[in-house]
Amino acid sequence: MPDSQFRTTTRHMLRESKTYASQTLMGGLSGFESPIGLDRRDRIAALKSGDIGFVHSWDINTSVDGPGTRMTVFMSGCPLRCQYCQNPDTWKMRDGKPVYLDAMIKKVDRYKDLFKATHGGITFSGGESMMQPAFVSRVFHAAKEMGVHTCLDTSGFLNTNYTDEMLDDIDLCLLDVKSGDEQTYHKVTGGLLQPTIDFGQRLAKAGKKIWVRFVLVPGLTDSEENVENVARICESFGDAVEHIDVLGFHQLGRPKWHELRIPYPLENQKGPNAATRERVANQFKDHGFTVY
Repeated sequence: MPDSQFRTTTRHMLRESKTYASQTLMGGLSGFESPIGLDRRDRIAALKSGDIGFVHSWDINTSVDGPGTRMTVFMSGCPLRCQYCQNPDTWKMRDGKPVYLDAMIKKVDRYKDLFKATHGGITFSGGESMMQPAFVSRVFHAAKEMGVHTCLDTSGFLNTNYTDEMLDDIDLCLLDVKSGDEQTYHKVTGGLLQPTIDFGQRLAKAGKKIWVRFVLVPGLTDSEENVENVARICESFGDAVEHIDVLGFHQLGRPKWHELRIPYPLENQKGPNAATRERVANQFKDHGFTVY
């Protein structure tokens, strides 16, 4: 890690309390040490250095967060506001729980034999994991020293947050290419498309593997032109792309929007039908991609 980018905090800055030794986070963070009594200044310093990370939750799974059995850590904070977001409760970093770097590394170490046996590893997701580059990259570096596979699940929107040195410890990136043109991308996310393209091209240049994810929303992302544009973007990543996951829109995240009292723009939206799924998959296949 470049010394000029992140300042290292010392343990006393984290203001341990008498209950620190036995403190754990509840629910999805059970078993993680949580810094006690951080004031704002210390919290910002520790976040910048990666001494702590703000985490929403974590789980052990064998689903779609990378190969094998994985520990998926959902970081708090996201700069985008995707219309179809499944986890709007991860948007604000302050809503997460602070977790010590050492605690996270110990958790990876605890499961390393399982990861190696199943060809799995650790995945950082979110929210947007690239909002906390120091914490994520330091955990990845420790994981690589253990021989554990690493995977970054990201939109790539915060491309410039990651140095080339940080990329070294990424084995696989699950890259969300949310649209193929700036206008649609902004409508879907409120952000800009170009950083995603730039990040994917940096990953390819660094020799990293990419699984592209594309969410198919009828009337929003499903036009033939948009899909063709996404395919061309993926082509710019060259041989780095192992496959494209076409993810049909669903309403599983709707209850969270309601609970948080956030107006949900896709309240009555339906998922894609079989014909649309097949057409989109064939468009990507016509460009030579494996599609799931």
